[in-house]
Amino acid sequence: MNFAEHEGYVSLFDGVSLKGWDGNPKFWRVEGGAIVGESTVENPSGNTYLVYRDLEAKDFTLKFEMKVEGNGGSGFQYRSRTGLPWLANIADNVTANVGPVNLNWMMTGPQADFWPSSRDWTGQFYSENTPMRILAWRGQVVEGAGLGRKRLMGNIGDRQVLGGVVKMNDWNEYTVIARGGTCIHILNSQLLAVMVDDDPASSNNQSGLFGIEIEATTKVSVRNIWVKKLN
Repeated sequence: MNFAEHEGYVSLFDGVSLKGWDGNPKFWRVEGGAIVGESTVENPSGNTYLVYRDLEAKDFTLKFEMKVEGNGGSGFQYRSRTGLPWLANIADNVTANVGPVNLNWMMTGPQADFWPSSRDWTGQFYSENTPMRILAWRGQVVEGAGLGRKRLMGNIGDRQVLGGVVKMNDWNEYTVIARGGTCIHILNSQLLAVMVDDDPASSNNQSGLFGIEIEATTKVSVRNIWVKKLN
């Protein structure tokens, strides 16, 4: 796959503004041609998301570049929804900083994880704000059906060895391919995870929104966001 090939794609970021995006301005801005989300000790965000409101999709190819600085993490939501009750506890310091949780800025659905400081998480398939949580670890091909039992179908490679493709404090090329019940995560040209969800009612298998996560004390930057929508 040629990461720089954008024929048939639409851009979700104009490089200079947050047009089309919706999130808490305490944490999100444009800087140096990238979308930047930042959470600090003085300005903690907890889990919060920048939601792209101008496009929904189920079957697509998504390409973007992402960089995380610090020990926190991020991820890119897809096929996701906003406005649903948030299942996890919100830390007291976050509530003191931002007030009651705004569910319009919280996302439920599949996430392509990106957490370079962790030995395990980058590249995995994570079901955000659902009981399913981690469905396919980095290095796995997994088949399941919503909340039903999941089955490991095969291994792409050793999780720690595959983690060697993750660049710390630098730009990474991320590709997400979603077709029907199948979702594929590729980072820096390396296949990292495949999840097949055969339940048509599953939150993993719906048309939905795109969004960027920020979690814990960190700075995340995202640029060159392109989507080829197929349905």
